[in-house]
Amino acid sequence: MTGAVRGRGRVPGRPAAARTRGVAAACAVLTVATALAVRAVSDGEGGKYAGDALYTVLVHALAVLVAPRVRPALAAGAALVLSCAVEVAQLTGVPAGLSARSEVFRLVLGSTFNAPDLLWYAVGAAFSWGVHRAVRRWAATVAGRSAQASRRVRPSDS
Repeated sequence: MTGAVRGRGRVPGRPAAARTRGVAAACAVLTVATALAVRAVSDGEGGKYAGDALYTVLVHALAVLVAPRVRPALAAGAALVLSCAVEVAQLTGVPAGLSARSEVFRLVLGSTFNAPDLLWYAVGAAFSWGVHRAVRRWAATVAGRSAQASRRVRPSDS
């Protein structure tokens, strides 16, 4: 039953999903800011490959924003597959044509295929998986402690 109310007037899962979306949105903004900062200070290979990894981290954060209950491995895998698909699509020349028309397309799609980028996408996916997994475990621990504390009967309550 969609929208069923249980307990103290709460809709199950909604507050947690909203918090998760908020964290994912903040991570997406932080990732873009980090990528722009890296781009501003580095124009060498290191900056380029950091940008590749951050691209996949951003895709992971956006996946969590859209589907807040997604498991870390699935979000990381989807981010990796999408990142690699965009890279392989560069072999067709379509992204290069779009990139020539718009800076946004150039940033999102790139223009030329570069095989080492695939490795850096995997690095970004592994990093985002680890962070997502750690945050989920931490949140579960905090929620467990909170639930235990709310079940305790206080002397003044009896």
